[in-house]
Amino acid sequence: MSDFRPILLVNGILLATLGSLMMLPALADVYFGNPDWIVFIASGLITVFVGVLMWAISRGSQMQLTTRHGFLMTTVAWILLPAFGSIPFIWSEPGFSMTDSYFEAVSGITTTGATVFTGLDAMPPGILTWRAVLQWLGGLGIIVMSIAVLPMLQVGGMQLFKAEAFDTAGKILPRASQIAAWLVGIYVLFTVLCGLAYHLAGMRFFYAALHAMSTVATGGFSPHDASIGHYQSAEIEIVCIVFMILGSLPFLLFVDAARRGPQMLLRDMQVRTFLGMVGVFTLAIWLERVETGSEPIFTLRETLFNFVSVMTGTGFATTDFNQWGGLSMVVLFAAMCMGGCAGSTSCGIKTFRFMVIWEDLKQHFVAIISPSRIHVKRYNGRSLGDDVSAAVQSFFFLYVASILVLAALLGMLGLEPLTALSGAATAISNVGPGLGEEIGPAGNFSGLPGMAKWLLVGGMILGRLELLSVLVLFLPRFWRG
Repeated sequence: MSDFRPILLVNGILLATLGSLMMLPALADVYFGNPDWIVFIASGLITVFVGVLMWAISRGSQMQLTTRHGFLMTTVAWILLPAFGSIPFIWSEPGFSMTDSYFEAVSGITTTGATVFTGLDAMPPGILTWRAVLQWLGGLGIIVMSIAVLPMLQVGGMQLFKAEAFDTAGKILPRASQIAAWLVGIYVLFTVLCGLAYHLAGMRFFYAALHAMSTVATGGFSPHDASIGHYQSAEIEIVCIVFMILGSLPFLLFVDAARRGPQMLLRDMQVRTFLGMVGVFTLAIWLERVETGSEPIFTLRETLFNFVSVMTGTGFATTDFNQWGGLSMVVLFAAMCMGGCAGSTSCGIKTFRFMVIWEDLKQHFVAIISPSRIHVKRYNGRSLGDDVSAAVQSFFFLYVASILVLAALLGMLGLEPLTALSGAATAISNVGPGLGEEIGPAGNFSGLPGMAKWLLVGGMILGRLELLSVLVLFLPRFWRG
């Protein structure tokens, strides 16, 4: 564990990649005639230099990553990349504070979508592009981490997908590099298709590209203060719903579907359960809204859009759902924590964990009703081990405890209860907007105290790395091992 060179090597490569991508907002500024292109060039050169320096220092090391390396590497990456990603925000016009810049960068790269920036419609094109690029890169990193890193670290029951990922990969393609190429290819393809669909639905090409990067990454950054509601377009909302859902499905299954047919997606229990929950909860909210006198047809699309946006952790909005009924608020708060499928760009607890908990409950019910009967817990036809159940239950407890602790800390800073609780939930769940007037879909996080923003930054990183990946670093035994 004393050899940190592999961690430096990997993070150096990531930094060099991040710096190279800063050329995209520089090009946007050049194209639209904004002088801030020099800021992105300078920031990119500095970031690439530091990344190459880290790589050069550690390039002679043996790339034998241990489990401890994995925990430390992922946490360092999600702290270090936003630090360099925030430089353009600090140096560009109108110029943002270090707190706001780091908050925005963390929100982008964790695909949370909570913003402290106001006046987005008049914001320089380079800044808008960089926000979208951060989310797009973060979404891709999350897919790789959830498939290659978290199963290895056995975080929160993710070991369930370790054997499954390798088994599936062996049936689809012979080499891991080919799998990675397929995943990147599908991610890029979805982004291009989403951008074209937005453009055909009426968006200008520049805004279509930015929204596409945020949609597929289930991030939620929009170049408009009113988010997708800026357009008031049914076609744009439908496009967004489709690609938010696609971004929330397991990307490894898309590789399988590309090789063996689209029916492979619907054979997966997690996918069917996720889609079922979207349908059931959307219907529940819609029926409450119809009961209160809203026009049914219009509210069905509006309800579906905003519920999918919250549950997938995207965070786009077309209306202020704080004005909906009490049942809707409860369901939306629960949806913040639910999230999409494992192996996707989505966030939250993840659908498979609810399925594991349901199997545990069924086993207990059977034991109570028929003590002599043996009930075998199963997931996708495979038996579930007690280690997976224990990991999922531990994760669920830590998830709820983390939200409550963060909410208590925010409350101590003077935030009113709904803002504190929903802010904690939306940060750890990486959703974006919370509930209430201040941080709800009609507001943002700019008015919060500086310390509250730093607490939420910690919550976003903690939630994105599935809690245990970060919390284990605080154990003395981790460093002694």
